[in-house]
Amino acid sequence: MNRTTAYATSAAIALPKQPTAPAGEACGPLPAPVVRDLRERAGHSPHGLRFGTSDLVVVTGLPGSGKSTLMRRAVTGRRIDSQDTRDRWDGRLARFLPYAVYRPLVRAAHYAGLRRALRSGEGVVVHDCGTQAWVRSWLARDARRRGGALHLLLLDVDPGTALDGQRERGRGVSRYAFARHRGAFGRLLRSVEKGDLPEGCGSAVLIDRAAADVLRRVDFGDRGPGDRSG
Repeated sequence: MNRTTAYATSAAIALPKQPTAPAGEACGPLPAPVVRDLRERAGHSPHGLRFGTSDLVVVTGLPGSGKSTLMRRAVTGRRIDSQDTRDRWDGRLARFLPYAVYRPLVRAAHYAGLRRALRSGEGVVVHDCGTQAWVRSWLARDARRRGGALHLLLLDVDPGTALDGQRERGRGVSRYAFARHRGAFGRLLRSVEKGDLPEGCGSAVLIDRAAADVLRRVDFGDRGPGDRSG
């Protein structure tokens, strides 16, 4: 049985191992989910998060909250970022067409890239609309088939900070889209805070901007001899 672990290093904060179904089996009872709240820790946030070698991680938060920045800095393994896909297409078409015209192509390319990454069998960190139930269901099924688990990393920043982030990057979303994201993420956040994780999720880690700023490593692998459990 594959050992699925998600824990924080440097602050001796550990999530219990999450036993999973053997690779290839997508049915059977899931263990109770685990929630770690690393917000408002005032200088005591961990510098690293480690997950099992077959796990999948979804990084979610409001547009402009800093998800892509966090992933580019901290993820040491495979990462699939919808923003990277958009940047590639913008470089080709933004001078000729408005984004709304080629947006469906961007989404199709993103999910095609995600599918290829999942086929590798390696751990993957995904930046996507993790509030979309069908995305979570897809990733949860794939994680269980490979003997791993799906984990959520929720970046909790207030709407004002997220809007500032959009202005800083010079790209925003419409008021309607932002309101829709805000409502969906708010519902997901409140649910996770109560310990009620979406179906198929093995754990969730809640971080704020301060915790994200000190997080330097998100990786996959077995627990090393120097790592401690709290």
